[in-house]
Amino acid sequence: MSKRDNSEIQDASQEASWIDVNHLHKIYNTRGGGQTHALADINFSVKKGEFISIVGPSGCGKTTLLNILAGLISRSEGSAKVSGREVTKPLPEIGMVFQAPTLLPWRTILENVMIPVEVQKLDKKVYRETAKELLKLAGLEGFEDKYPSELSGGMQQRAGICRALVHSPSVLLMDEPFGALDAMTREYMNLELLRIWKESNQTIALVTHSISEAVFLSDRVIVMSPRPGRIAEIIDINLPRPRSLEMMASDAAGVYVQKIRHYFSAANVIE
Repeated sequence: MSKRDNSEIQDASQEASWIDVNHLHKIYNTRGGGQTHALADINFSVKKGEFISIVGPSGCGKTTLLNILAGLISRSEGSAKVSGREVTKPLPEIGMVFQAPTLLPWRTILENVMIPVEVQKLDKKVYRETAKELLKLAGLEGFEDKYPSELSGGMQQRAGICRALVHSPSVLLMDEPFGALDAMTREYMNLELLRIWKESNQTIALVTHSISEAVFLSDRVIVMSPRPGRIAEIIDINLPRPRSLEMMASDAAGVYVQKIRHYFSAANVIE
């Protein structure tokens, strides 16, 4: 096979969808015998190594969509695939970061990061070194033997990200991971997330209530409508990388923020 053929295959692989969602619906049955249509005909794809964000009003199904991709809840209709595999249960290709760090208080930070390794019965000796490298990358070197209560909220959330990355998943799903942090810590975590993403080459899907955060972090932003959640528009964010905090307040970023904001007529629906 020629070098050109190899190059074409690699290029095609990079362009191939890593997440595929087609005609996805989610309907919940209520206690009274009725139904709630949470998601309606969701269609999108994400390329390998891409960073996307999902925004929309409260109750539009953002977290439901992420939980279906994570294999935590079932879909009602349609399909959801990650790296070519239909998602019907949690897959080793997927890492999940929740709104709260959810670290076990009786385990050290390193022991918390190692939980996916234990659950998947991977080689503890090998992945212990991986965990230490991730903690170093996240600025937590020297805190491996500390307990969650000894770390700040931002540090705990970084440990939660390390835990999601330790088994080298191809996809990282993040459900409003910085919502409980103060504004300054949140900005710092945005930069840390971009740095970790660049180093790890993960494919990331982030749910956030902050339009400016979505624009700052993402290659594309998926804008969802009120329930039943549908995709109103998928917006390409053509801002240069690497990105600095100054870019968040730039006129160029502001154009995207306003474009997304016009979908929401009620004040403070997202931010």
